[in-house]
Amino acid sequence: MKRHARLTVPRETAGRSVIDLVSRRFTYHTRDAWLAEIRQGRLLVNGIPARPDQPLAAGDGIEYLVPDLAEPAVNRTLATVFEDSSLLVLNKPANLPCHPAGRFFHNTVWAILKEERAFEAPAFVNRLDRETSGLLVVARTAAAARRCRAQFARRRVAKTYLVLVEGLFPELLTARGYLGADPACEVRKKRSFVPASADIRDLSADPGAGEWAETAFSRLSELRGISLVAARPVTGRLHQIRATLCSLGFPVVGDKLYGVDPTLFLRFLHDALTDDDRRRLRLERQALHAAALRFRHPETGALLEFSVPLPADMASLAGPPTSGG
Repeated sequence: MKRHARLTVPRETAGRSVIDLVSRRFTYHTRDAWLAEIRQGRLLVNGIPARPDQPLAAGDGIEYLVPDLAEPAVNRTLATVFEDSSLLVLNKPANLPCHPAGRFFHNTVWAILKEERAFEAPAFVNRLDRETSGLLVVARTAAAARRCRAQFARRRVAKTYLVLVEGLFPELLTARGYLGADPACEVRKKRSFVPASADIRDLSADPGAGEWAETAFSRLSELRGISLVAARPVTGRLHQIRATLCSLGFPVVGDKLYGVDPTLFLRFLHDALTDDDRRRLRLERQALHAAALRFRHPETGALLEFSVPLPADMASLAGPPTSGG
């Protein structure tokens, strides 16, 4: 299985040359590097090797035959929790991306399912970040994917995550408010959570506030300044649990973006984390685990409940359960 990148030339860029379009639009290569790729026949226009000065018409198909690249090592161990003709439920390890992106292609859940389990087109019902471990639901049919995703969209799925945070977390806390971009952080993808002044769920009441987010938290244990917390999201927003906890003053253990220091993320991107950085992080990955799911089977309607235990790396930092959770 080879990595291909495809683009249909939009009307507004018609008339440009091949080299002008790809070097301006895809800046992960320099212009000179794109010229080298074209000379080696890795760029096709309508299935034919392209010339650098070739003019493009609207609707032309550009295909980049991406050369095989060395990929970062990952944990490829996917444990099957449940399987039938409609669904596959997996326990995904940390340090394994779901989808191809950036440097990852073969070392992804998507590729493993295609290459090793003969999935023609894996349809992920829920998604987990590369560093997040736990329950991942994959539909085997388009109908199953549509029905399961509808349950998630309509908030008919009960989800429980386990997360390690810095500090003594309250026994019980429900966070309601708004998620949006963090203007104080130089990392553009970072989000911040602002608690609502009241239990207002109608976003039209404050259209500029961001996305409404609601999460119920309970502390399960505490050991040496680290709390093990159960998070039950009511809404399903990007980075909801991690951003909410960070903004509440309880950064996630091991999290380069929502942890003790967001500048760690910038150093991580440049492979420049120091030994001191790693000591502050405590773990090599963000300590977030999708521990339990409850939803209806897309074909039979039967109630399905799944749970997987805390992985060893997180368990080594978590204290024994307390009566307060």
